[in-house]
Amino acid sequence: MKIAIAGKGGVGKTTVAATLARLLGRAGFDVLAIDADPAMNLAAALGVPSALAGTIVPISDNPNLVEERTGARPGETSGAVFNLTPRVEDLVSKFGVTAPDNTKLLVLGTVKSAGSGCMCPANALLRALLRHVFLQKGEAVVMDMEAGLEHLGRGVIRGVDVVLTILEPRPSSVQVHRNIAALAGQLGIRTIMPVGNKIMDATEEEFLRHEIEASGHELVAAIPYDANIIRAEMAHTALLEFAPDTPSVKVIEDLKQTLIEGYAT
Repeated sequence: MKIAIAGKGGVGKTTVAATLARLLGRAGFDVLAIDADPAMNLAAALGVPSALAGTIVPISDNPNLVEERTGARPGETSGAVFNLTPRVEDLVSKFGVTAPDNTKLLVLGTVKSAGSGCMCPANALLRALLRHVFLQKGEAVVMDMEAGLEHLGRGVIRGVDVVLTILEPRPSSVQVHRNIAALAGQLGIRTIMPVGNKIMDATEEEFLRHEIEASGHELVAAIPYDANIIRAEMAHTALLEFAPDTPSVKVIEDLKQTLIEGYAT
């Protein structure tokens, strides 16, 4: 089961990704949580101790590793020829960080857009790593992405089962969902699952449901506004530790079950 989580900045992607990853781990899956968001907050949301999280070096920021695998050092590649298909199968075991509930975290760093003109060794390594992760069998993958899908490119996103788009009840958030859904369709991803977040009342939920239906999809979950999420962040604690029975966790638990029933094989 390979899940990519996308959406407009600030909608709560990281909280959903972290909580979903750990709930899948509690359900018996070997879970790989991938942080591909430049903000790199997934470690804290997963509950990785801050002392350990502070030692994590993103894959893209490890010049020795990039040079070892691609044959070229970042920043020193003008006119150089480097390996576009580097060996990556051992990177999760070597650089993955243990997180609670049978979850392992891998921090990628920034993945440039396939159309940005940057085909550098670091991005070649990241793309090869993601292709490997998404196409292999035997574990659940939850990926916290930056807004949109363009930075992954066609060859990397192949193999994802589901894209969860996280939305606030705002027109701008709905438009980002539509853009993501359109691009995902171009990449051959058939399943887009919109998830509402930070919903204050029935009026906001109805707005989202109407707007999503108008775009040809159906809202699969409605996560209420939950002050415990902010309090957990302020306490530097994962939501599942701070308030395991809070309403938002209960909705994400139901979402986890929906995913298992539809995509776990």
